[in-house]
Amino acid sequence: MKKYEILEHKADLKIRVFGRTKKQLFENALLGMTNSFLAEITGKEFTARFIKIKTLNLNSLLVDFLNEILYLSQINKEIYSKIKFKKFSDTEIEAELIGQKIKRFNLDIKAATYHNLDITRLKNGIWQTIVLFDI
Repeated sequence: MKKYEILEHKADLKIRVFGRTKKQLFENALLGMTNSFLAEITGKEFTARFIKIKTLNLNSLLVDFLNEILYLSQINKEIYSKIKFKKFSDTEIEAELIGQKIKRFNLDIKAATYHNLDITRLKNGIWQTIVLFDI
């Protein structure tokens, strides 16, 4: 099963994300976004950051989740490749992000957007969404 795929979109970054569960969908959205940075990692040392997000619905939760990680990535010059959920529901996340320091980002992602965002469960039980990022 694919985790995510990058889709062509003029002036923006668009990814399709898959997961067997909603939690895995969020993990794979994180991976898709993080890998899109094309960042240069500076060392092997890992860092941990904690996030807590509460919102109205699942779509808002995904956008807020990705934007919080973008913010942390930018201010800390880190990319996050792993997440340990402490709490996960359709409206709330508490988690620990595991990341590494980077030298620089080769793609500047400004924000995850709500544009055509729809999290759906396919007939085969797989969760899917398409996320559009402003770059």
